Amino acid sequence: MKKKHIFYLVAIVLTAVISSPFIFLSKTYLKEDNINRRIPQGFTNYASQLSLTKIDSIFDAPTSKTESINQLKYVFEYAKNKNIPISIAGAKHSMGGHTMYPNGVVLNMRPYNQMELDTVSNILTIGSGALWEEAIEYLNGYGKSISVMQAFSSFSIGGSISVNGHGWQKDAPPVSSSVVSFTLMKANGEIVTCSRTENAELFSLVVGGYGLFGIILDVKLKVVDNENMTFKRYEIKSSEYLDYFEKYASQNENVQLVFGRLNISEKDFLENATLNVFISSKVPVSRKTQEQSIKQNEKMLELKRVVFRSSVDSEYGKRLRWELETNVGEFSPDELFTRNELLNDNVSLIENKDTTSTDILHEYFIPKRNFHSYIEKLKTVLPDSRIDLLNITIRNVYPDKDSYMSYANEEVFGFVFLFNQKTKCNCTEKVMEDLTKKLVDVAIEMEGTYYLPYRLHIDKERMRKVYPQSDEFFKLKLKYDSAEVFKNKFYEHYK
Repeated sequence: MKKKHIFYLVAIVLTAVISSPFIFLSKTYLKEDNINRRIPQGFTNYASQLSLTKIDSIFDAPTSKTESINQLKYVFEYAKNKNIPISIAGAKHSMGGHTMYPNGVVLNMRPYNQMELDTVSNILTIGSGALWEEAIEYLNGYGKSISVMQAFSSFSIGGSISVNGHGWQKDAPPVSSSVVSFTLMKANGEIVTCSRTENAELFSLVVGGYGLFGIILDVKLKVVDNENMTFKRYEIKSSEYLDYFEKYASQNENVQLVFGRLNISEKDFLENATLNVFISSKVPVSRKTQEQSIKQNEKMLELKRVVFRSSVDSEYGKRLRWELETNVGEFSPDELFTRNELLNDNVSLIENKDTTSTDILHEYFIPKRNFHSYIEKLKTVLPDSRIDLLNITIRNVYPDKDSYMSYANEEVFGFVFLFNQKTKCNCTEKVMEDLTKKLVDVAIEMEGTYYLPYRLHIDKERMRKVYPQSDEFFKLKLKYDSAEVFKNKFYEHYK
């Protein structure tokens, strides 16, 4: 177990021994039913388990390129003969039915995960079904790392490109900025290369195009050197966030990774924040470190997960988590962390093992000039909600010049919300829908946008206020796929 894990574990154990958190955390752990949510045969679903959908069939893409192409051609013919559409799936973390269509075919790209690194040009060629964690593990052996990726490494490459995810890399646009090119199987079965200079329009449509324009096969990604970093956390008032971000992140050329977090406890609701920065140490990564696996310790992961889950429906749990993360935390300021180690966080870190509820993500992108006004507005909207708020993380995103459906036309800050929604009563779905509409209205008021991979609670009118290019986007969908070979619930809802 690494020193940072021992430090975190000892701190929590000491806290448990001298006070009531031990009993509280134990109750959290014991009340989870931890039942495996099996998907019945002939159905599909996604991570939050709120869209069980009957389908015709699921086809797995083989690992090898030749076999995959042959399989995909067969799937095309199969779907055509049955007059049913194809949906494309990876890790299935999008929450709006983006990977499914009723009675359609689901193409599971996960097995298609081969990869090869060009060590001269620093370009990784990788199958779209691969997970980021697989790419990180592979690159780690070469002393290389991912350039831009989302906060969790358990998403697929193709899925991240299809939603044009963003990360916590400083001064970075979304994932598309690290994509050199990709091969795409179009609706007519033709395989083409898409880049900023070749099939450029199709490139911009596929990036953030939610699987509606073809099947992403091989992706060429820019990679960077793996490096050692040190950690610094600033505990601040949320009203000071931009000043601290500018001084201690933007103006420090050695800062590589950065994120913020807002205090969501009732006592100090959105009043306090942390700014968390990881700074290049200029100490080379040793050969020994490079050869070590970067998979996280399972016991440590479970401990952190229980601390996080203890905040569900509990003001005490929210305060406890905030205190542990800000005053103890898992990162020691005098220790080195490799870039790959930091990027390799699995979504299991926050996994919900209680089947009476599910977790729902939202994300809103707010222009820098309206940052503080947005937080003040949230204070008037969120406390009235009957949906339990678990987390708000802040990440800076530079303008996206690649995606047709760009959510960042200028420098923005992404506010990532995680809610816990009960599943025993259907009434909570309506509450969540109403809250989502309020939050989108606030984003519109702040000249911001909302992220499209999540629940389909937003109507077409609001969606087109945020994405005025939508009508042309759907026209271009028919230009490249006039027979609507590729369909999903997202497309049906908004087209």
